[in-house]
Amino acid sequence: MLSINYRDSRPIYEQIADSLREQIAKKLLMPDEKLPSVREMAAEMSINPNTIQRAVRQLEQEGYVYTVAGRGTFVAQMDQKESPRRKELLERFDKLVEELLVYQVEEAELVEHIQRIQKGETR
Repeated sequence: MLSINYRDSRPIYEQIADSLREQIAKKLLMPDEKLPSVREMAAEMSINPNTIQRAVRQLEQEGYVYTVAGRGTFVAQMDQKESPRRKELLERFDKLVEELLVYQVEEAELVEHIQRIQKGETR
């Protein structure tokens, strides 16, 4: 379900949050679907439950999940176009494109890369 790359410079909780965000965005986790408990995820991944809790808390603050006392944590109904993550990624994309334009990357090449990614092709 979740994957961690110990060579990644990002903290483990951020990797977990990113992984869950991605699964929610790709509809691998559906709205109102119950997530495994913090303890279950921690045991499965052999990491501290506090690390999982920190990731879940972050996702809750961002509106990706909600918690019902005594029942667990569930995937929130979310309009992807209104997602704070979408806004953040578009801002990062804009900065990357600006930098690529400095390196004289043409619009056609940018479009080609986007189309390749949409098709699931990798270099």
